[in-house]
Amino acid sequence: MNSANAPLFDAIVRIDRLPAAGRSLEVSLDDATRTALAASIRLTAIERFDAHLVVTPFRGGLRALGRLQAQIVQPSIVTFEPVHQDIDEPIDRIFLPEPATHKPTPGSEIFVDLEDEDFPDYIDGPEVDLSALLIETLALAIDPYPRLQNETLDDLPVNAQAQDTGPFAALAKLKKENDPET
Repeated sequence: MNSANAPLFDAIVRIDRLPAAGRSLEVSLDDATRTALAASIRLTAIERFDAHLVVTPFRGGLRALGRLQAQIVQPSIVTFEPVHQDIDEPIDRIFLPEPATHKPTPGSEIFVDLEDEDFPDYIDGPEVDLSALLIETLALAIDPYPRLQNETLDDLPVNAQAQDTGPFAALAKLKKENDPET
């Protein structure tokens, strides 16, 4: 595995060494790893990243059940001031071996039931890297439009009432001049 594909942190669980009662997995990232993770998902900073998972065997694969808690900082979409966000996300994901009997052929139709719960993730091999699951959970929990409380576009030093001087303003002016109804 080259360094470009290497996980940022270790959260690998071997299915063949997993006790029948399961085991706990605690992930708490250090400063350097949080900085690298923040850069990889384009955040200003990750101030805290803690995950607690209980990993149990499930139908030849495993089930990861737990919680991710993090504190992140990202710029506001209005003023670019730092916005802090607390993340507290539940995790419940199933990883199963890929079914050997039913592999769709190229061009065949596949039925997907959108009303069903999440599909399991398929694995090939004896181990599952849960770091990708934790990073995905964090990325999906991030507010895509962060802004400070009570922050609006009125806070910007832009005069919205100023006369437009762009190319479309010139076209609108020409249209008004040539329109006999105005």
